[in-house]
Amino acid sequence: MPQTDVLIIGSGIAGLSFAIKTARRFPEQSITVITKADDSESNTKYAQGGIAVVLDEITDSFDKHIEDTLRAGDGLCDREVVELVVKEGPDRLLEIIQWGVEFDQDESGNLALAKEGGHTAKRIIHYKDITGWQIEQALLREVSTLTNITVLSHHFSIDLITEHHFKSRISQPQPGITCYGAYVMDQYTCKIEKYTSKVTLLATGGSGQVYRTTTNPLIATGDGVAMAYRAMARVRDMEFVQFHPTAFYSKDDNPSFLITEAIRGHGAYLRAKDGERFMFKHDERGELASRDIVAQAIDNELITRGDECVYLDCTHLPKEDFISHFPNIYEKCLSKGIDITREMIPVVPAAHYQCGGIDVDTFGRTSITNLYACGECSRTGLHGANRLASNSLLEAIVFAHRCFVDVEKKLHAISVSQSIPEWNAEGTTVPREQILITHNRKELRDLMSDYVAIVRSNERLQRALKRIDVLYHETEKLYDEAVLSPQLCELRNLITIAYVITKQSLERKENRGGFYNVDLTRSKHAH
Repeated sequence: MPQTDVLIIGSGIAGLSFAIKTARRFPEQSITVITKADDSESNTKYAQGGIAVVLDEITDSFDKHIEDTLRAGDGLCDREVVELVVKEGPDRLLEIIQWGVEFDQDESGNLALAKEGGHTAKRIIHYKDITGWQIEQALLREVSTLTNITVLSHHFSIDLITEHHFKSRISQPQPGITCYGAYVMDQYTCKIEKYTSKVTLLATGGSGQVYRTTTNPLIATGDGVAMAYRAMARVRDMEFVQFHPTAFYSKDDNPSFLITEAIRGHGAYLRAKDGERFMFKHDERGELASRDIVAQAIDNELITRGDECVYLDCTHLPKEDFISHFPNIYEKCLSKGIDITREMIPVVPAAHYQCGGIDVDTFGRTSITNLYACGECSRTGLHGANRLASNSLLEAIVFAHRCFVDVEKKLHAISVSQSIPEWNAEGTTVPREQILITHNRKELRDLMSDYVAIVRSNERLQRALKRIDVLYHETEKLYDEAVLSPQLCELRNLITIAYVITKQSLERKENRGGFYNVDLTRSKHAH
């Protein structure tokens, strides 16, 4: 049986930075990173914007960044968490730069700072418009130099191993729930094996694929949150799904191509089909309002006007300067037949970021013993009801470090359990109807997009819950009887995510941040 000291599920910035630190501190311990696609495929890779961090204390300050984060989170952020993330950010940034991550510099050779919606100062460091890709490549290079890290690509984590898999084998049951590793499928052989570990870190990213239009990659199916939920970990704030206001409008793209809000920070305007610059009707900050405000404003314009999209206008910006800042976006739009220096970009909101997730404390500890979570799959309290732009990569590096600090204290004291049963695949058959899986996945995405998206209502949420229940029972029957495939497991996870988002949406009794139910009133915290 595969046995490892530390099991990390996910290969984005959170998982890899935790792996690097743990491997360096414990060269004699084995670290295994499980990822269901290529090792470089993660939400990190697609992060265009950058990392929000206070570096210029003349024009900026920790207090300003803290207040901007609290304002965006609409009264639901944990202030202690906001303060520690903002204040620890510069040290964590320095570490990844030492690992070889590069960022754009200004003419003086200092890190170039940009401004994005919701920020009151220039504090976003970036690498052109492919910051995430740059970080991912540098961390993978660093991982490759550490011999005690094994990265297993095309391995799918099916479920966490806890007491309920082998209760009869424990002579002295412990109070609460403990994680002992995970059952993992090798996608090349389709064999499922138990991976036992002293500690397990979930760093599985988001769940945008539960929606029809999303900027998230195909792998963003909420696997970590779904596994943790099934293992009875606390999961919170899943009703707060952040929709990015500006994804390139196309009926065929999955994922949708993200048009970073740094473009609006650079001076681009939002216009309706008739040319009206409409944002100032909705917020005094215009295009620089926070994402929840901009997404809801666009949704309102589309509904009232009956249009399919709105437009991002960059045509008034200096051409050479614009292309040098956003070369990837310029080329992508050109490939779609649009020269953005002369034509406006058609855009719509798209599911972009999961503000809630697996509930963790200030050291990334979940409610399950020896199970940690960080990155987008976790709910730290930083984002509240709406994430401030470019705070996610910051949160990932800060909490990966805090998980490491806690693991460092206890790793030697934990022993790997030897009494865990192998995966039981008896009585399963190859499903004859793969179309059931693809059909149910499409139906779920349509259901969530129509009933549980930017604007919700009690009736829509109740209808969604009833239909999700039907999809759940259909899929569980397949899961119990069929030979497992990644596609079936992803569908199972997406249904779990859809259920939790819908259920927690019904439980919320006031509108905050990215959550809007037409049957409720906006809270007094609204900006």
